[in-house]
Amino acid sequence: MWRRTGSGIVKQCVILDDYQDVALACADWSALRDQVAIRTLNAHIDDEAALAAALRSADIVVAMRERTPFPATLFAALPRLRLLVTSGMRNAAIDLGAARAHGVTVCGTASSLTPPVELTWALILGLARQIVPENRALREGGPWQGGLGRDLAEHRLGLLGVGRIGSAVAQVARAFGMRVSGWSPNLTPERAAAAGVALARSREALFAESDIVSIHLVLAPGTRHLVGAAELARMKPDAFLINTSRAAIVDEAALIAALEQGRLAGAGLDVFAREPLPTDHPYRRLPNVLATPHLGYVTRDNYRTYFTETVEDIRAWLAGAPVRQLTPVPPSRP
Repeated sequence: MWRRTGSGIVKQCVILDDYQDVALACADWSALRDQVAIRTLNAHIDDEAALAAALRSADIVVAMRERTPFPATLFAALPRLRLLVTSGMRNAAIDLGAARAHGVTVCGTASSLTPPVELTWALILGLARQIVPENRALREGGPWQGGLGRDLAEHRLGLLGVGRIGSAVAQVARAFGMRVSGWSPNLTPERAAAAGVALARSREALFAESDIVSIHLVLAPGTRHLVGAAELARMKPDAFLINTSRAAIVDEAALIAALEQGRLAGAGLDVFAREPLPTDHPYRRLPNVLATPHLGYVTRDNYRTYFTETVEDIRAWLAGAPVRQLTPVPPSRP
């Protein structure tokens, strides 16, 4: 499990899913040099048995958001594991009860809300102004101005969830001159007013009246498949659906059917039921889908925060005083 150096025993740390191979460059890891041997895995390991084999000698594992699930069966297969650090302070892919039962401390880091807000607007603007097809036509010698863009001003943005991220999205919408409505299971008139959002009469009204619906809810039993065939059927045929939150909030089969049948103008998606997205998935070929590979939190500044605080978490744990521990709690209000 450990190797010995002149200064003592060194623990083994594995950094998972470092797709861009930037984890070691985004923070100063030198403070751990004499105590921790670090290796990174740049490719995603989807098979649990293969993952367990890759992590068998690890005392410490660093996970990037929810890219790799940690169910009870994986903890049981990793008896040496003692510290799991995740980026962010919420990770639904980690069975925290199982971690505690197997003696694994789980710590997190800060995470800025700015990157997902900005990506939400990148998807909205990309769809509204047909950025991808117009750019492709320009590069490939296609039609000069092949379509008409969509205005945002005076049109309605419907927010499914008006928490920290939803409120920030609303602020940008108002700068564009949009009308903004919001709904969530716990949204009160007072909270809506504080966010500068009109409280929708009902969830059904939000879908029926909005030109763009953007999802910013926490995934919980009550929000899983909250957006299904009935909700999509209520949307205007020229409306857009944006999801930078969690894939399971939307019934994927229902959304694909609506897009294939032209009952919805388009979808801007950054989250998927399976990641990485299979190469034959319909989202990769549907012309009315603008999709990004779960980039909501993937920015230089956010990564610096993640890995700098990961180093702090490891140092604190080594000193016997772990910080920023995750504990099982009820989902916060969306």
